[in-house]
Amino acid sequence: MSFVLDPLPYAQDALAPHISANTISFHYGKHHAGYVNKLNELTKGTPYETQSLTDVVKNTFGNPATVAIFNNAAQNWNHTFYWRSMKQQGGGPATGQVKDLILQSFDSLDSFSKAFTDAALSQFGSGWTWLVEKDGKVSIVKTSNADNPITSGYNPLITLDVWEHAYYLDFQNRRVDYANLFLTNLVNWDYANQNLVNKAHL
Repeated sequence: MSFVLDPLPYAQDALAPHISANTISFHYGKHHAGYVNKLNELTKGTPYETQSLTDVVKNTFGNPATVAIFNNAAQNWNHTFYWRSMKQQGGGPATGQVKDLILQSFDSLDSFSKAFTDAALSQFGSGWTWLVEKDGKVSIVKTSNADNPITSGYNPLITLDVWEHAYYLDFQNRRVDYANLFLTNLVNWDYANQNLVNKAHL
């Protein structure tokens, strides 16, 4: 198997009570694992089989003949990045260089938090909300379905999964509560700062 399901960076109950072990079990163990298995099936015997996950995402993007490979590769990439964007006892104000860059682009940390939450709420249907860096500046971008900002030259720092399966068992239709808790109790600013120095290449 060329692609593997990366281990979670914490126990399945580590993010409780904000995200339950039940949600992690389904989201990671079923949804994410399903993308990995399908990607291996689709890439077997093709040149993509030996490429990195990042390269598969970039090399299949925008090609009608490789839509299925892109969708499963990108969803694998996005989910791996999402798990790392959170940590036990995370959340709170941004720290380090990421904080400095946020303050250069937003009036305050509170303004950034509101903009990030607003982006998560305004994403129609399934998708992702990202804090990204490009040319030394940070911004918030939204992507639909499996899309990933690396295909537009951005360097992702953190992401929030706003597909309904990410939060419905715990929050039902209260996406706003999920987005707020991500920022106040879960987001991993250490990982965001790490990605400023070394771009995530999965």
